[in-house]
Amino acid sequence: MKLYLRDQAPLIALYILQLFLITLVYRLDGYRNAEVSLYAALLSSFLFAGYLLIRYWRNRTFYARLSAPSPTTEELLNNKQQTPLSLSLHRLIKGQYRRYQTELQQYKHKLDSHIQFINQWVHQMKTPVSVIHLIIQHQDKPEFTAIGDELDRLRKGLDMVLYTARLDTFEKDFFVEELDLEQVVRSVTSSQRRLFIRSRIFPVIEFERTLRITSDEKWLSFVMTQLVTNAVRYSAGEEHRQIRFRGYQSGSEAVLDIQDEGIGIPQGDLPRVFDPYFTGENGRLYQESTGMGLYLVKQICSRMGHGVEIESEEGRGTTVRMRFKLTNV
Repeated sequence: MKLYLRDQAPLIALYILQLFLITLVYRLDGYRNAEVSLYAALLSSFLFAGYLLIRYWRNRTFYARLSAPSPTTEELLNNKQQTPLSLSLHRLIKGQYRRYQTELQQYKHKLDSHIQFINQWVHQMKTPVSVIHLIIQHQDKPEFTAIGDELDRLRKGLDMVLYTARLDTFEKDFFVEELDLEQVVRSVTSSQRRLFIRSRIFPVIEFERTLRITSDEKWLSFVMTQLVTNAVRYSAGEEHRQIRFRGYQSGSEAVLDIQDEGIGIPQGDLPRVFDPYFTGENGRLYQESTGMGLYLVKQICSRMGHGVEIESEEGRGTTVRMRFKLTNV
């Protein structure tokens, strides 16, 4: 109603001005019967008010739709009135909606094609990486060791591209199964032994008991690999440092702490470490930082229903805490 009155305000003002001018003209012409003039003004105002009420009643849905936008598309496209103004608006909305749907489908098709291309490209690149790895795996010369280290970096980069591209279609590539958390941790650390050896860092695995969780082993291994890579990267430089993997039960949850003895994270950077492309002060010291590792960790854990937290003290190390629902409680 308020919108309708604001819309009709110029017409109301024009009517009042017209009524005043007509009355003034009659008075200047010598007509002095005030009762008749007042009666005529009241009669005209009554007819004008009736016109405004009828017009509002016929277009009430139109003004209500403009005052409070519809929460759903179905309600927006539902036209209950047949006035010219309402019909014109309805045709406009339907036309714009069809155009929006067409453009949306076009963008979706382009995005799907792009993701398919990325997936194919990554798989094609993994083949020569695997072949090179087979060629050098039995070579002990320093140059072959350096090539192997670079292959590990390349493989992790390809995995990051692949998992980033698949994140939007996570539900299509998600297989839930019961896992032994300690076995997953040992599998990840074993696959990263070259990284540990090269950095002279020792993994220490401590589990109080067997912790069985429900998760997707492939996605969970990728998450742990990202955390291990970060822990090693920011701990490298001094020998005999450790990365501790401590598993324990807290209530109905299994908790995994991944604790390093690295440089730590400045307190000002902690609230933003899970933001995409955020590298912070430490990222400027290490050129390999992309700012996507912890972002993917957070996104994947959220979609799998796992919690992830991070604690850090600058100069003393960082602890990433993952929380899982226990299946054997």
